[in-house]
Amino acid sequence: MIDVQRLRVLRAVAEHGSFNKAAGALLLTPSAVSQHIAALERTLGHPVAVRSTRGVTLTEPGRLLVETAETISAELDRVRGAIDRLTAERPRLTVATFTSGGRRLLPAALSRFVAAHPEVELTVREAEPEDAVPLVRRGVADLALAYHFDGPPPVRPDERPALDWVPLREDPLSLVLPRGHRLAGRDGLELGELAAERWVLGCLKTEAFLRRYAGQAGFELRVGASTTDYFFAQTLVAAGVGVSLVPRVALAPGPELVVVPVLPPRPARHIGLVLPRRRRPQPYAEALARALTEAGADEAAVSAGGRTPPGAPAAPA
Repeated sequence: MIDVQRLRVLRAVAEHGSFNKAAGALLLTPSAVSQHIAALERTLGHPVAVRSTRGVTLTEPGRLLVETAETISAELDRVRGAIDRLTAERPRLTVATFTSGGRRLLPAALSRFVAAHPEVELTVREAEPEDAVPLVRRGVADLALAYHFDGPPPVRPDERPALDWVPLREDPLSLVLPRGHRLAGRDGLELGELAAERWVLGCLKTEAFLRRYAGQAGFELRVGASTTDYFFAQTLVAAGVGVSLVPRVALAPGPELVVVPVLPPRPARHIGLVLPRRRRPQPYAEALARALTEAGADEAAVSAGGRTPPGAPAAPA
């Protein structure tokens, strides 16, 4: 039988590329690390690591073991979290969310959930999808509200046996302009019509999209401000710093701003839930997922009807 501790040592060797560095990370001696690897190789009947002057490289059996070790570690973390919840005085539920989703979609869902399950101790963690997915995979979070732009969902194909991606809604991007902008009266705009503008960026992923578009359209993207907060970005647009591209759920129009849709093909974020597949039912996580699905549908209906979602500033007349 393969020892889990020896798999942990092999993971550290793979991560650090050295027996000595792995030993330091694990608070072991290099000799102890070497003994663990040797014992693992004896159990397996194949070498798992090869030392050289450039460091340590894994053999193909070693790489397969490391992949398996990551899965085992994630499963053990989930089990540990489940045991903690079972032994806690109150049931606990942790949800991870990105900022604009947490501001626009999560409150309505949490209101429904708390009213139905006041016994649950809720924890909310702010995290972008690239950080939220590992939280769910390790069992630190029970579910995550996440998104992706064009391309595949944030759950990788090799994670799908353990994680599910549940689509909630489309989140189209709009242009946000100062009210006095020369194009503020238009019903729709192509991004290329703003090629000469200075841009206020509210997200690194939006920046990547705009840079790809600019490269394809043959113009240079001029950045006036770069932030990680769409709401902050819109205050900078109102101050005259530039124009911005903002998802619908992050729109916070005020009297100084005008929102203009992007003409088709209109770029969009795709919002969804990341949920672990568990052998045992998780009624509280499932209840919050249902509440988020209902909240997402309600918000989408309100936006499609041209009304301001609950809690959002009113759009200018």
